[in-house]
Amino acid sequence: MKLLTKTINPTNTHSATVIFFHGSGDTGSNLLQWVRFLLGKDMEFPHIKIMYPTAPFQPYTPNDGQLSNVWFDRRSIAIDAKENRKSLAEIYETVHEMINKEVESGIPANRILVGGFSMGGALAIHTAFHLNTNLAGVFACSSFLNKDSIVFDSLKNRTKPDAVLPELLQFHGSRDRLVPMEWGEESFKTLTNLGVKGKFTPLSNVMHELKKRELLDIQQFILEKLPPQSGDLQNKL
Repeated sequence: MKLLTKTINPTNTHSATVIFFHGSGDTGSNLLQWVRFLLGKDMEFPHIKIMYPTAPFQPYTPNDGQLSNVWFDRRSIAIDAKENRKSLAEIYETVHEMINKEVESGIPANRILVGGFSMGGALAIHTAFHLNTNLAGVFACSSFLNKDSIVFDSLKNRTKPDAVLPELLQFHGSRDRLVPMEWGEESFKTLTNLGVKGKFTPLSNVMHELKKRELLDIQQFILEKLPPQSGDLQNKL
């Protein structure tokens, strides 16, 4: 499945890619505009392409089955709910295609970073710890995983338990009423107990929303994980 995707191209030579997944009911275009509003400019880099795909338009059970732009269906928005693995498997194929397309264009998996807001952050975590553990890193804002998540199964059953996993940068607002911060903390704790390295940052007086301080930290994280290569610098000169 090909997704409608808004792209911020690098200002110089393309040597790395970031895929930024939006939250439920949103679009890639709206997320790009949200980022632009908070930063006062696009999130852009000389050597990194930023992709903002839009989720498929499909029935969403928590919204009484109405059609919505969601990455996967859920039985309910609750950490104790059973994960809808059939719906997840469908979006896995699409995300796998996106990553493969980047790899085929010359960007290795370890030069690709994924992240997202809310449901998009959950998908990013699935992508980095279930689909492809060779990625450069992952960030998640206001996100959680179900207690029975397939991600935890994948981490428990890794064939190479000593291999380095992508680093996780996670943020959560203390006043989030849609996705309580405790859910995000519990998910992070379970991931770290299974070998994931990362940082969980609580955001005081923040609701279910993105904030400029998150994006600034994310920008720094992206540059740390996807630094310019020697060829990028030479081309710039």
